[in-house]
Amino acid sequence: MPAPTILFNDGAAYDRMMGVWSRLVGDIFLDWLAPAPGLIWADIGCGSGAFSALLAARCTPAKIYGIDPSEAQLIQARKSTAAAVAEFRQGDAMALPYADASADAAAMALVLFFVPDPAKGVAEMVRVVKPGGLISAYVWAVPDGGAPIEPFWSSLREMGVQPPQPPSAAVSRMAALRAAWDDAGIDAVETREIRVQRSFPDFAAFWDITATGSGIADAIKLLSQDDAARLKARVETKMPIAPDGSLRYESWANAVKGVRPRAA
Repeated sequence: MPAPTILFNDGAAYDRMMGVWSRLVGDIFLDWLAPAPGLIWADIGCGSGAFSALLAARCTPAKIYGIDPSEAQLIQARKSTAAAVAEFRQGDAMALPYADASADAAAMALVLFFVPDPAKGVAEMVRVVKPGGLISAYVWAVPDGGAPIEPFWSSLREMGVQPPQPPSAAVSRMAALRAAWDDAGIDAVETREIRVQRSFPDFAAFWDITATGSGIADAIKLLSQDDAARLKARVETKMPIAPDGSLRYESWANAVKGVRPRAA
């Protein structure tokens, strides 16, 4: 049986779970990018607006163009703190509805491994960014166990259940990211690993937040009540729970950046 598709049909649940993780990585990512203020940004696969909100808070953007295929996510994004400077619309990362060289910078935050053809997604970023502009992305290191929901995925596999996976998970490897940027003709390519930790007061809070997020909630719905309870018990054994019941655990992402070549 093929693995179920990861759906993004609850923007609020996504923001509560993955949006927080994205902001943790995004802060370090923006430190690394060190972009100039006043840029026009394309936030490709903007989701609930987590990364757009970081851009608005930290980078004084002139404008943010956010695009995502999920209207449920966009509803949440339009409530975000980025809404005053951002235009959020529905669309496809492989066919961006923006003119050539219309942005100063483009980013994909936790998106590239969901693009069916990552090369097309990168090519579209190159197309819409001005010569000399910044092209960047970060993705969970899925094949190496870096995703925040890896405890769920590994537990499901142990139960003989194929968990939902991003369709282009292989591109999240560091070498694959660099190759994607090199193949697109992007200059000054650099990569780095970003590790972050998140704390929860107890396992119940962790489960409530994480089990309702995209990529897990739909998989749990397919389980029987007994199997769902078994899954919860398995996940709990994998978590670093402190003597006081709290837990803090680490996830990591791979990041890449470069610039569009200037015209000859």
